[in-house]
Amino acid sequence: MTNEVIIDTQKKEISIALLEDNRLVEFQREEQQQSYTAGNIYIAKVKKLMPGLNACFVDVGHERDAFLHFLDLGPNYFFYQKYLKQTLGNRKKYLPISKIQQQPILEKDKAIQDVLKAGDDVLVQITKEPISTKGPRLNCDLNFAGRFLILIPFDNKISVSTKIRQTAERNRLKQLISSILPQNFGVIVRTVAEGKKAAELDRELRTLLKRWENTITNAQKATKKPTLVYEETSRAVGLLRDLFNPSYQAIHVNNQDTFQEVKDYLKVIAPEKEDIVKLYNGTIPIFDKFGVTKQIKGSFGRTVTFKHGAYLIIEHTEALHVIDVNSGNRSKNSENQEAGAIDVNLGAAEEIARQLRLRDIGGIIIIDFIDMTDSEHREQLYRHMVELMKNDRSRHNILPLSKFGLMQITRQRVRPAMDVVVEEECPSCFGTGHVKSSLLFTDTLERKIKKVIVELKQTKIHLYLHPFVYAYVNQGLLSMKKKWKMQYGFGLKITPDQSLGMLQYRFTDKNGDEIDMKEEHDMK
Repeated sequence: MTNEVIIDTQKKEISIALLEDNRLVEFQREEQQQSYTAGNIYIAKVKKLMPGLNACFVDVGHERDAFLHFLDLGPNYFFYQKYLKQTLGNRKKYLPISKIQQQPILEKDKAIQDVLKAGDDVLVQITKEPISTKGPRLNCDLNFAGRFLILIPFDNKISVSTKIRQTAERNRLKQLISSILPQNFGVIVRTVAEGKKAAELDRELRTLLKRWENTITNAQKATKKPTLVYEETSRAVGLLRDLFNPSYQAIHVNNQDTFQEVKDYLKVIAPEKEDIVKLYNGTIPIFDKFGVTKQIKGSFGRTVTFKHGAYLIIEHTEALHVIDVNSGNRSKNSENQEAGAIDVNLGAAEEIARQLRLRDIGGIIIIDFIDMTDSEHREQLYRHMVELMKNDRSRHNILPLSKFGLMQITRQRVRPAMDVVVEEECPSCFGTGHVKSSLLFTDTLERKIKKVIVELKQTKIHLYLHPFVYAYVNQGLLSMKKKWKMQYGFGLKITPDQSLGMLQYRFTDKNGDEIDMKEEHDMK
């Protein structure tokens, strides 16, 4: 199996796609300016106590206040509280945790008003992004995640992933970490740390300790609250960290800065893999080059087709996701109905497992499979789904089919489900229902080119067109493309872009900034 990662960095957003045998299995997209990423740490103030919920609301700068439950204060809250008070009381010098005496454990039967009041300073970490009408979810039990280790301040425990089953290896890792771990810090050893050398783990631990120190220093310098004091790393590295696997053959990046960030990150976690990072300089958009755009348009949306004409219908409600499996245009022959049902259901299970990863669907998922009467087939489908979900990094639980043919899955949700709009806005009417003749589209393009070059004085411009339109203007020995270049200068570059609709187009200047020349302005 060949595994590749494609990273598309644009001015407003960054997207990352994971391909297994050229098939899109994971896709993430984030705005470059979005600051509410799970893992970020803020110095903030308690805004309002909610004794009835045993929780409080905290202002972290989001349009909706963030939610902090009593149980998310953590068992070491008193230790955390004493350290934070002394740290913020002396803003000139970093205070090591080792110099603070351990405090009693916070009992679970206490109430939020026993330990907090409105206006208190808190150092909080986002554990869940804002979802729908809910604000971010917070935690005071801070952690700093690396590739091999998770560092936990105010703790003294060393835990090893349960997926590392060999007793000798578990003991080796515990002894190794205990020999290099400073006092009053805890660590969770991740599964990928299995078999790693002491030097690799020590290097990452030092990096995580430095992040903690920088976080406290930033909190001391903060003159207003809320203030972001720790960001989870750059967007590209943050997205890549949890996706990365040593089996990857290539990581393709279309931006020089992002390329260097990813390369530097791999130098730390996997130096032997540094050479798999490749800078893409082609004129065709990177997602078009590697076939990602087409797969995105075919994989998102309400209806998703898979083999032999069968299809899924995926609906999202506030409480859960519902997936309906349909056989489509397959034969309805009653003699083979059971065989056809198990065949469609097994194929649907493969696509559903892919869709859960691809869209990052979480919460409660209800799947309505095609009815099967054979109990062995029902058990086979359940085992098949369990096997398919083994590659899913998110925690999940799968229940066998109910008597109604429904399968229930719960999957950890940290971010909102990926919602990619695959429908295209009509580029000619913008919803009015009145369109100009498509025969005049090339005349419109030429008029726009003339305006950009002659009136706006842009000597170098890049015009992106739908591949079909690009082929049309590029056909013949003396094509429209050549005529335009001869008339308006060779600073004009034209490139096909699969993300555009048939009659859409996009202009950018020499710096890659978009020039707003949409037809909508001419129709007003």
